[in-house]
Amino acid sequence: MSYSFCLEVSGDFACFTRPEMKVERVSYDVITPSAARAIFEAILWRPAIRWHIRKIEVLEPIRWMNLRRNEVASVIPTGAVKSAMKQGQGQLGLYIEEDRQQRAGLFLRDVRYRLHADFELLNPDADNTAIKFAEMFKRRAAKGQCFNQPYLGTREFSCAFRLIETKEPNKTPGELLGKRDLGWMLYDMDFTDTENPMPRFFHATLQDGVLNVPAWNSEEIRG
Repeated sequence: MSYSFCLEVSGDFACFTRPEMKVERVSYDVITPSAARAIFEAILWRPAIRWHIRKIEVLEPIRWMNLRRNEVASVIPTGAVKSAMKQGQGQLGLYIEEDRQQRAGLFLRDVRYRLHADFELLNPDADNTAIKFAEMFKRRAAKGQCFNQPYLGTREFSCAFRLIETKEPNKTPGELLGKRDLGWMLYDMDFTDTENPMPRFFHATLQDGVLNVPAWNSEEIRG
């Protein structure tokens, strides 16, 4: 038995970064399936389930903003973190004044989406049943509970969410009526080879403000 869920999410800003942009951050026009999946996982993640995004509804006109931000140019090496964990001490700090750089970004603003998803039960048994996880998700989402704050592409752009349990009317923004080609969009990462995860893409089309997301094993998914 399949359980489908709908979340309405909104935020002041969002950035679903295009991977082809190496330096400056430029967002896709709408939320990506991987970013939508991360929101569901922030509310309920378990090793026994895997979330699949089926449909994305865009509820507000697509609006952009330019922003220049201060960022650090480097990251703390993974080896240094592992060494500190093993030894109980280590040098894990970054000195912002010595490592600061400015980057421009093209972000989305005033976004609101309805995300439709269901989950796949990976290891069904007496302790792992679909109804158990479905009820757990509904209870947590209805109360606004989450393991970590859901965000819209980057962690500084947090989002509000609410569970849609009954069909609610929605008026598509006039400028989104018709067909809009969004080009190739990141679908998700393929972790079949955990040492070398690979991105997978699909050709995204917005029809009257709705983005239908193909299945993971669909021929539409390229990687």
